[in-house]
Parts: sequence; C-alpha cells; structure tokens
Amino acid sequence: MTGFSPQELEAARDRVVPDVVAGGLSVLFCGINPGLMSAATGHHFARPGNRFWPVLELSGFTPRRLKPSEQEELLSYGLGITNVVARASARADEVSDEEFREGGRLLTERVERLRPRWLAVVGITAYRTAFGERRAVVGPQERTVGETRIWVLPNPSGLNAHWSVGAMAEEFARLREAAGVEDRRGPDGSLRAGRPS
Repeated sequence: MTGFSPQELEAARDRVVPDVVAGGLSVLFCGINPGLMSAATGHHFARPGNRFWPVLELSGFTPRRLKPSEQEELLSYGLGITNVVARASARADEVSDEEFREGGRLLTERVERLRPRWLAVVGITAYRTAFGERRAVVGPQERTVGETRIWVLPNPSGLNAHWSVGAMAEEFARLREAAGVEDRRGPDGSLRAGRPS
C-alpha cells in the first residue's frame, strides 16, 4: 500500500525532489531520475521494492536501514543524494537521451561546486548516456570531475533482475572501502543498531 492514489502519483509527474547534499561529502549517490512515488513523497528511492536503502545498510554505509523519510540522516555519514535528471517520471525510459546529456552537464557543474570525494551513479545506462561513455562498466571509472572520482553502481530498482541484493551490497561495499568510509556494521558483519521490524 503506497498511500497515494494513481491520480496523486500522476500529479507528481515532472516534480523535482530536492537534493540531499553538502560540500565535501565522502560519497554523493546519483540516481537516474525520481520516480513518481519519490516525487509524491519528496524522498529519494521511495518506491516500495527499491533496494537502495537495504543495500546501503547491508554494505555498511549506514548502521541500520534508513527509511526514505530519514534521507537527511545520510549527511551525518558524509553521504548525499542527487539525480542525473531532476524531473520525475513513471519510468526511466521516459527520459530522453538529450535530457540525460543535459543532466550530465548539470551534474558535472554540481559536483564541481560540491566537491565530493566520490560520485556514485546508480545505473550504468544512465551513466553511459549522460557522460557519453558507451563502454563503461559497473565499478570505478577513469573519468573524474575535477578531483572527484566516479564509481558506477548497479541500478537498485526492483526491476533490475540482473543484480541480487547480495551482489549489489558487495559492489556498494567495494565503493565504501575505496572511499575510506567506515564500515558501520558490527565486527561480525551484523548491524550495530539491528534491523528495524
């Protein structure tokens, strides 16, 4: 149950979800573009079934599974969220290549201003289109934005059947280690704060 009618979700089309950003972050996660649920709630990765928040927890970026409504807490961990394309749509394939390229240009400006250590783009196809890197693969990239390194992560959408939650968490953990971000899980790999019920 989403709490929103189809009409309310449709009314959220083309809205912009505010970035969760600050200067000098360890990792700035970058989604493709907000979905309608994110636009309706004002929270990133808000659609039930999106695996972003569980994967952040399992990879050790956060000590517990945050709810989308707790997204501002990411800043206390040196993390943030933005999008390649700001406007919301029902599906990423509703965004044109031209919008992705313009989004890549605007994202580059944002990263130059904010100067995170790492930009983590969640979605290989969006990265390839926005940055003109047709042969890019998941993982660290040669390209940088100023001193900011780039890592492409798998898309956490529940529609991405190519990556399991476990495999995704491993890739996110590789980034966490490369970024020098503390593993916020307990010493035995369990979560320090436990799992929410």
